[in-house]
Amino acid sequence: MTKEEYIYTEIEKLVRAWGGMAALFATFFFMALSVMDYLATPENFSDFLKYRICGALIFVFIYIFNRRMVKLKHQLLLFYIAVTACGAIIEHMILRFGGHASPYYGGLFILVVAVVGFIPITQKHAICLTLIAFSIYVVPILMWDTTFNFHYFIMPLSFLISSLVIANMWRHLSQRRLVNELGLQYELAKDKDQLRQYSAQLEDLVKARTQELNKSVQWHQSLFENATDGILVLDKNNIIINANDKVCEMHGFSRDALVGAHIKLLDADTERDVMADRLHRILAGETLVYEIKHNKKDGTAIYMEVSSKEITIGNEQFIQSFYRDITERKKFQEHLFQSQKMDSIGVLAGGIAHDFNNILTAILGHTEIIRKVSRLDVKAANSLSVIEDAARRAGRMISKLLGFARKSKYEIVPLNLNDVVYDTIKLLERVIDKRIEMSVELDSHLPVIQGDTNHIEQVVMNLIINARDAMPKGGKIIVNTSVLDVKPGMPDVPPYILPGQYVLLSITDTGIGMAESIKNKIFEPFFTTKERGKGTGLGLSMVYGAVKEHKGYITVASEVGIGSKFMVYLPAFSHSDAPAPVLESTASVNGDETVLLVDDEVELVKSVQSALESHGYKVFALTDSTDSLTIFRKINQEISLVITDIAMPNMDGKELIKKVKEIKPEIKILAMSGHTKYIADKDGIREIDGFLKKPFESAYMLSVVRRILDAKTRISLTI
Repeated sequence: MTKEEYIYTEIEKLVRAWGGMAALFATFFFMALSVMDYLATPENFSDFLKYRICGALIFVFIYIFNRRMVKLKHQLLLFYIAVTACGAIIEHMILRFGGHASPYYGGLFILVVAVVGFIPITQKHAICLTLIAFSIYVVPILMWDTTFNFHYFIMPLSFLISSLVIANMWRHLSQRRLVNELGLQYELAKDKDQLRQYSAQLEDLVKARTQELNKSVQWHQSLFENATDGILVLDKNNIIINANDKVCEMHGFSRDALVGAHIKLLDADTERDVMADRLHRILAGETLVYEIKHNKKDGTAIYMEVSSKEITIGNEQFIQSFYRDITERKKFQEHLFQSQKMDSIGVLAGGIAHDFNNILTAILGHTEIIRKVSRLDVKAANSLSVIEDAARRAGRMISKLLGFARKSKYEIVPLNLNDVVYDTIKLLERVIDKRIEMSVELDSHLPVIQGDTNHIEQVVMNLIINARDAMPKGGKIIVNTSVLDVKPGMPDVPPYILPGQYVLLSITDTGIGMAESIKNKIFEPFFTTKERGKGTGLGLSMVYGAVKEHKGYITVASEVGIGSKFMVYLPAFSHSDAPAPVLESTASVNGDETVLLVDDEVELVKSVQSALESHGYKVFALTDSTDSLTIFRKINQEISLVITDIAMPNMDGKELIKKVKEIKPEIKILAMSGHTKYIADKDGIREIDGFLKKPFESAYMLSVVRRILDAKTRISLTI
């Protein structure tokens, strides 16, 4: 809508409003003046009353139609009718009562003032209505007043003209002011609409920005609260400002307990200088990633990987830290490190055992030669017995080392762990202090496992004896067996244990317990906390090696002053392999066959050669495998048996066996080694007829030689 249209519409509304008011006023006033008629001219009262009723009806008619006709042109038509009709009635009353001298001309003043003065019509229509009223008054008087007196007529005419002029001037000024006001209203309304539009746009913008802000806040709050890592926000004094649900869950604290507390509540082990240096570096803009140990609410230690960075909000510096629980990973790393360390020690032990077994074999061989060929007095014979006994004990120690190194051969058979535990406890009844209470809780529904009975027995025995030694003043040992189905993420089960069904052996004592530093070393060979002479330090290392060889796991939990608990996990099986055959010994060990003996250890060669020759054998003894192959090529028809070491320089025993077999396929082979990794090599076993594990005694070696030579077909001997 334009400004002109707005002004026109508003004036139209005002004309209708003021026109209605003027019609009502005129109706009332027209009838009220009948009192004046009664007092001024009683003789004309009845006629004038009719005129007034007629005029009042005209005004009522105008009022009614004014309310129904909203168009301005219709309203103006009504006003013209009203002025003309009422002016005619008033003029008729003027002519009836005094003509030009009648005071009723004042009615025309009221009519013009009521219409022109109050109703907001344009100046043009105001002048027209004024002229109509003036004409209705003047023309009839001039035409029909017989007593006309011009000098007297001048006075009412002057008043009438003055009143009409004033009314028109009033209308002109009022109309112009009204148009200006309406124009201002239009401009104000337009500005108001524009302002309302701007306000609505601003409200929409604020609403949109508020929604975006709320969405952003919810987004960041959701990321903060639902993060898979724990998040802490600290101020520059290491006071916790905010904490998400994950970090509260990790540490067992509520958010209210953490917010406002110092980080020392969780990080109680870090030294003050280290913490201050870390804080300084982070606030200087450096991003730090480090590992740290925290304490949970219940006192449990957890290991955390922390990533910290400085953030600035407003003019304040804060530290945002992400915490990831790496406790299980640390345990896995420690287990892996321990396994690698034990494997390295095992390789070292196996290498040492190889050389040491050669020396022990030579010692035992030469002691037998001395005993047979020399007349010894009692003292010398006793000394020789001490040497033999020491060599045998050293051999048993080497066997334990090899067991730890997972190199020794096991006789795998199906067995029930309860039977082994029961038999072992029966054997140990006499060595268990009476002050120690033994509690045995065996699951009667254990599945079968595959294992070597002797080695499993040694595992149980060593663990029970170890528990006994941890309780010098008495206590309680609890031996328990059960079935455990290990699943990924299972609580209280180390993460490195593969899923599957296990037979679980646990041995618990109420002894002195172990510190963390000792617990990490107990499976190392020769490590012991016992007094000198009371332990070799090989018991638990043998246990570790045996359990690993059975593809199992062993864990230990211990606390100083409370006791220790060893847990052995052995895989459950429903079937087993057939055991290897064992050859019976023969009655006679003498012979007259020719033997080729090869070993890089000179003293061993001498002792074995002497033993063979003393029982009738012809021996070609060499310390170089290459030379032995040359000899064999020349006299292979005479040689019945080749005795060779496996681990030799230049050409090892396996290669030598392969080459002599190419030359003489039916030749019989007896292999020997102190490094028993070669026993597990099935390719090598297929090419030999027997195997001697160093150290060995001459009598046993001679019995094996005799049985191989007497056998009609080649056999595989596993020792």
